[in-house]
Amino acid sequence: MIEKIKAALAAEKIENWTVNETVSRSAECFFVRRHMDLKRTADLTDYSVGVFRELYRDGVKQLGSSSVPVYPGQSVEEIRAALREALYAAGFAVNPWYDLPSGQKEPHAPSASGFASMEPEEMARLMGGAIFAAETEKESFINSAEVFAVKSSCRVVNSNGVDVSWDTCEVNGEYVTQCLEPRDVEIHHHFSFREPDAKSLTKDVRRALSETKDRALAERPPKGGRYTVLLTGDHLREIFNYYVSRASAGAVYHHYSDYARGRDVQGEDTVGDRLTVELTAAAPYDQEGIPLTDRTLMEKGVLRTLHGGARFSQYLGIEPTGSYRSIRVASGETPMAEMKKRPHLRVVTFSDFQMNAMSGHFAGEIRLAYLFDGETVTPVTGGSVNGDLLKAQKDLLLSKERYSSSAYDGPMAVLLPDVAVAGE
Repeated sequence: MIEKIKAALAAEKIENWTVNETVSRSAECFFVRRHMDLKRTADLTDYSVGVFRELYRDGVKQLGSSSVPVYPGQSVEEIRAALREALYAAGFAVNPWYDLPSGQKEPHAPSASGFASMEPEEMARLMGGAIFAAETEKESFINSAEVFAVKSSCRVVNSNGVDVSWDTCEVNGEYVTQCLEPRDVEIHHHFSFREPDAKSLTKDVRRALSETKDRALAERPPKGGRYTVLLTGDHLREIFNYYVSRASAGAVYHHYSDYARGRDVQGEDTVGDRLTVELTAAAPYDQEGIPLTDRTLMEKGVLRTLHGGARFSQYLGIEPTGSYRSIRVASGETPMAEMKKRPHLRVVTFSDFQMNAMSGHFAGEIRLAYLFDGETVTPVTGGSVNGDLLKAQKDLLLSKERYSSSAYDGPMAVLLPDVAVAGE
């Protein structure tokens, strides 16, 4: 099919182009309690063609771009018609000129995941079983679950010689924990794994079941005021994504960010833990065909890398690193048990949690938190957390314990002092 697309591109005299091919096999399993209510499998092949048009505005060379889906079974004439429309549309999306990534045909990169030798249905059943293996609580239980297992083979080919391909494996989904007494509550939980780490998923679900039981006991929000806040798990990915977003070539080029390599972005007055964050390669290439390698984003608070794709990296005159979606954060030296000794509010579940990459403001409505006043621990619900990372980053502490998901590997908890909490 790619040869057919290339023939259509040549017939339309389109000189600059990129073709993305994704061939995926998936299994979707839906559970009601422990019973598998529905199972679906699918084999899909998707093509996306990016076309680029050389234009001149006021004598300045510029590049127009557009993309169009192409479907298996289309004839060359049908593909040519779609490409003509895309080329016309490219005249309305014009940017300063940049070169597409260049390269050559590389050997296919198989997945190194432990899922690689498994069929999608086997992957789904393994991780679905891990969810229900945690169901030992009497008061709380798993209401339902959805497990999606996908094995994909990706290929990128472009007009500058790039021809790379690789495999990926991932299992993700959602499960709902429920407790009926003293009040009926449900909590939705998401998960995503690139490795068959059933033990970690079972551990996460067991913790979620215990927290759901506590949510049924929680009656009131905390009193409004300023607290030392302890955040855990996947919420930390959102917190640290602030630095990832600010260090992107696009943000710097558009002057949304003033980050520069060598700058202490955590602040020279930091008295807490210094942050070391890595960009980690979840695949050998990104969707432009740029090779991905693990890179140090910031080291002890100092920015080491600006990252981005071909376009904005060339505008800034830096090496294109490609696009990343996973990070690794170095642990701190403080055990969580030590963090919990001081009065604090430990939020474990938000109705929604958001991090603003422009302002550094983070906020979320509390679904379940534990309030420790120095003597007793009380489950609370309601109210919201409203913090400023730019103020909190100089005093934050990172836990010694770690947590891992498909997009985050780092400390299990971060302690943020003097955070505003809206409540009673």
